[in-house]
Amino acid sequence: MTWFEYQKRNNVELPEDEEYLTLVRDILENESVQSMRNYIQHGQTSCLDHSLHVSYLTYRYCKDHDLDYRAAARAGLLHDLFLYDWHFCRRQVKGYFHGFTHPRKALRNAEEQFHLTARERDMILRHMWPLTPIPPRYKEGYILLWFDKCCSLCETLAWQPGILTLRPRRVRV
Repeated sequence: MTWFEYQKRNNVELPEDEEYLTLVRDILENESVQSMRNYIQHGQTSCLDHSLHVSYLTYRYCKDHDLDYRAAARAGLLHDLFLYDWHFCRRQVKGYFHGFTHPRKALRNAEEQFHLTARERDMILRHMWPLTPIPPRYKEGYILLWFDKCCSLCETLAWQPGILTLRPRRVRV
């Protein structure tokens, strides 16, 4: 099943941005990338949906600010291509904390299946800074890690009933 068939069948919201879709179509139709839908990332959000959120937000920001939006879109989709359930991953990370190890695993998996630019490699490898000791080399890398953190927080809190509910503030007179 292609990504687009999966998206229709499961009501996954895909950006209606043809330029974006053209840049990432080969990634979205890749079998390993599609398998990311089998792993929960944050709250009830799959790893694939999380990566799609991060990818599109990073792409839009970089495009609006005359940065490398192609690298942003592609690295955003591949930044969490580690392909295991990180909630139960002792064997995959050999006793280390997942946050420290998964960028290298994601990069290795991405390099096996796609041709990556130096910028895309750096963005994937450094997206967990400051957990990973070396910061991103490029502006796009900082933007990716920022949207990754924002999406992670929103996805996690949205899973908790009522946390993201807006309540009117009482104003003292």
